Amino acid sequence: MIQDISKKIGFYVVIGLIVFLFILPIYHVVTMSFKTEVDALASPPTWIFRPVLDNYIDVLATTKFPYYLLNSLIVSCITVSLSLLIGVPGAYALSRLTFRMKRSLFAAILGTRMLPPICIAIPIYMIYARLGLLDRLGGLVIVYLSFNLSFVVWMMKGFFDDVPRSLEEAARIDGSSTIGTFSQIALPVVVQGLIATAIFCWVLSWNEFLYALVLTRRTAKTAPVGITYFLRFEDVKWGSIAAGAALIMSPVVLFSVGVQRYLVRGLTAGAVKE
Repeated sequence: MIQDISKKIGFYVVIGLIVFLFILPIYHVVTMSFKTEVDALASPPTWIFRPVLDNYIDVLATTKFPYYLLNSLIVSCITVSLSLLIGVPGAYALSRLTFRMKRSLFAAILGTRMLPPICIAIPIYMIYARLGLLDRLGGLVIVYLSFNLSFVVWMMKGFFDDVPRSLEEAARIDGSSTIGTFSQIALPVVVQGLIATAIFCWVLSWNEFLYALVLTRRTAKTAPVGITYFLRFEDVKWGSIAAGAALIMSPVVLFSVGVQRYLVRGLTAGAVKE
């Protein structure tokens, strides 16, 4: 009995330490966004301070950061929509159709996710420079689509594999077409996984920094790159950087909390076999 209690206490202590390590940087960034420059640079850090909104006013009223947030929102939403529109039918085809080189094709699709993004950043920049796609939102959508599409295919194929084929066979006996079987039978069954996949794709696109830094200048700059505006030669505006980071984190946190149940159900779908 005592041994079981000690194990539970040790388990909760370890979980508490892990949660603390994850939350501490977020807490530090959020609190720094409400500090003055003096408090933000204080060493040791000041834990008790008078909150101010100067950093948020500086970020939202005196810079183009709201415009960069809008760019991030547009690029992320379009990328997710196109990734699902193309990737979900592709995943269903890989799950249900039988053809030569099927495994090789799936491995090639996954291979695009295994390549470090920095390796192809310069070639993509040179191609975009020749095609006139630099500093355009459409150019960012294309490059984001390239690594989100493989993620959608990989995730959704696993969900479609768990859909009983007997449901689709029954629908075909009743006269349903392949498209009808896909849209009316298979897709509603995996809707939880579809939502989970969309969330991950949106977060990946929203937080992406490397390609947004390399492929944009002014017009198509996104919010993660916009934070670099506060890194100057003469000084570093840590309070404004923290405020910008908090603004970037806020939609992700709110969105994740709002769809948490769908995310959990989607990730655990198919985990239990009957």
